[in-house]
Amino acid sequence: MASSPRQLELFIRLPEVRQKVGMSKSQIYKLIAQDQFPKPVKVSRRISCWVAAEVDNWIQNKIEIRDIGLLH
Repeated sequence: MASSPRQLELFIRLPEVRQKVGMSKSQIYKLIAQDQFPKPVKVSRRISCWVAAEVDNWIQNKIEIRDIGLLH
């Protein structure tokens, strides 16, 4: 079974996370501390990454919450 390039993109770094969600680094870490954003994965002593699918799911959830709110 062939995988699309998007499926192979398992980890993303902070600059891409920021670009995807449109938030500052401090806002992302504030949401992480409040358990409202996916936690990063430590891949080495100095490098943290996010699971791309978790960030995408967080974004989709925010869209769904917005859409539900519009229906009421």
